[in-house]
Amino acid sequence: MNCIFKFPHWLLGLSLVACLLLVTACQRQPQNQLEEIKARGYIKVYTRIAPTTMYIGDQDFTGFEYELVKLFADYLEVDVQIITENDLAKMMSELEKGHADLIAAGLTVTKERVKKLRFSPSYQEISSKLVYKQGQKRPRDFSQIEGGLMVLANSSHSATLRKEQENYPELTWSETNEFSASELLDKVLDETIRYTVADSNDLELARQVEPELAVAFSISGKQNLAWALAKNSDDSLFAKVIEFFNQARTDGSIDYLIERYYGHLTKFDYVGSREFIRAIDSRLEAFIPDFIQAASDDLDWRFLAAMGYQESHWKPDARSPTGVRGLMMLTQNTAKQLGIKDRLDPKQSIIGGADYFRLMLQKIPERITDPDRNWFALAGYNVGFGHLEDARRLAQADGQVPDTWQVIKDYLPLLRQKKWYSKTRFGYARGNEPVRYVGNIRQYYAVLQQLFNLDGSRKQLEQEPVELELEETLAPELEQTENQAESQIDQ
Repeated sequence: MNCIFKFPHWLLGLSLVACLLLVTACQRQPQNQLEEIKARGYIKVYTRIAPTTMYIGDQDFTGFEYELVKLFADYLEVDVQIITENDLAKMMSELEKGHADLIAAGLTVTKERVKKLRFSPSYQEISSKLVYKQGQKRPRDFSQIEGGLMVLANSSHSATLRKEQENYPELTWSETNEFSASELLDKVLDETIRYTVADSNDLELARQVEPELAVAFSISGKQNLAWALAKNSDDSLFAKVIEFFNQARTDGSIDYLIERYYGHLTKFDYVGSREFIRAIDSRLEAFIPDFIQAASDDLDWRFLAAMGYQESHWKPDARSPTGVRGLMMLTQNTAKQLGIKDRLDPKQSIIGGADYFRLMLQKIPERITDPDRNWFALAGYNVGFGHLEDARRLAQADGQVPDTWQVIKDYLPLLRQKKWYSKTRFGYARGNEPVRYVGNIRQYYAVLQQLFNLDGSRKQLEQEPVELELEETLAPELEQTENQAESQIDQ
């Protein structure tokens, strides 16, 4: 028997409302920070604009912290929202208020910070250096600082100075939130201030472009860099961060990023760096149009220029005892093969060098990706592709993956030792030379990337802080989702 019940329309309306409320109430709300991040679909991260953290590249943002954060977001299977800020105290305050999920800004782990924040496993070691301008009087310790010292406010540097003041009561300094670490180094150069304190990784990158920055002495031993999270009873995100760093250490992701962003740095050579900067100012400009033309759409003109400096210091009439000549130092046979009629003509030499490098790239297996592909091609050109393959075979036999420069640069020098080259097909090679050759070109290339745009124009080195959502196409949706979440909380 079928029964049909009729309800008044007003009662039916109330029933629908009750059902909607019941459905809403039954929807599972995030129980912890990690679930909240996954529910909103992105993680909020504070960082700062700097060469060691995040900066604007040729087409998009890049940088060590930027890449590491992206790896973590992929690990969580969410997107990223990055907020840039130079005020360290504000970063930490906003983190403690729950306005961000973590800080990835090259923060030093200090006793004072550990009291307020929770830190991830360390991913890099640095030390702090007192910096002055080359040619000025070098202080040997804090007692010889006569004033004019400025550091970032609320930084580990200011904390170190306060501790040192116990031993040097006459030590004085000023602190600022107005300027970034890079700007303080610029102020040392233009003599607006006499000294500042810089982290060793920041300073090493800066000195490639500004060799006049000199180290007076170290003000700290080795210090750890790590991400910062809020210190609370919610361990969900912190536990995931620890998992991520354990995996990134195991699979080599962190080592790969360190190699990518710092692998070109060698022991600082003041004379060599200064000569390079002078050559940029005096000789490079005349050849930039030729490098751009030779690079076409598949190469970076700054990379070709770095090769040119390594080969000839951008001297069109350069000659070596072995018979190579010209700006790109082509052999007579290579020039003939490439259709170059005059090796001393800089334009022809640059075009020939670019075409020859393209031939080198073709010999590298497709599975090897940029930028390692470039380093392999350079090494093969320098030492011979047979020896390069020998080094790769040695690495593979040793249980290593032979498709990254990070690995192969450790095996090439072994080709000088009978213990190793006796196992190879092509035998002995001066394997340390291609490592040095690639390292020099990487160093020159990194400097040219800092100074020049792809169109050949000069860059403005200082960039204004910006707020960035990495997935810009999702920005309106992210904002809408966030507003809806806040509305639900209010209700």
